[in-house]
Amino acid sequence: MITLRDMTIAAVSVTATIGVATLATSNPKVMSSTALDWDDVPVNQEEVRAVRQFFRAPTATLDELELHVTTLPAGATSHAPHKHPNEELVIVKEGTVEVLVDGKMKRVGPGAVVFNASNQMHSLRNVGNGPATYHVINWTTAATPR
Repeated sequence: MITLRDMTIAAVSVTATIGVATLATSNPKVMSSTALDWDDVPVNQEEVRAVRQFFRAPTATLDELELHVTTLPAGATSHAPHKHPNEELVIVKEGTVEVLVDGKMKRVGPGAVVFNASNQMHSLRNVGNGPATYHVINWTTAATPR
C-alpha cells in the first residue's frame, strides 16, 4: 500500500529531477580557458573544404563562441554568398582569397582580417594557386538577432 509519505517523497523527487534538468539545459557549461594544439583537432573533409572545429560553446560573456579553421583548394568557394544573424571574423592564415564585403569583391592574403557584420551578405573564394587556410570566429550574445 502506498502511503502519504511515499507520495510525498515521490513528488519531491520528481520536482527535484525536473529542476536539475531545467537548470542543466538553461545554463550549459561555459568554456574555460584552454589551449588547443593544431594536430590534436581532427580534420573533417567536406565536399570542397577541410574543416578543423576547435570549439563551439558558451562562455562567461557570450551565448556561444565558435572557432573553426577551413582549408580550401585553389579555385574553390567555401559556399554560396549568404548571411546570418551572428557576426564573424575571418583571419587569413595562408593563400589568397576573394571576399564579398559590403557588396564588393576584395582580394586579400595572409594576415588579412575580414569582419562580416550581422545579416550582411558575404562569401569567400580561393583565388590563389595553392590552398587557402583561414580561421573563422563566430559569436552570439543576447543582443544577436534571432
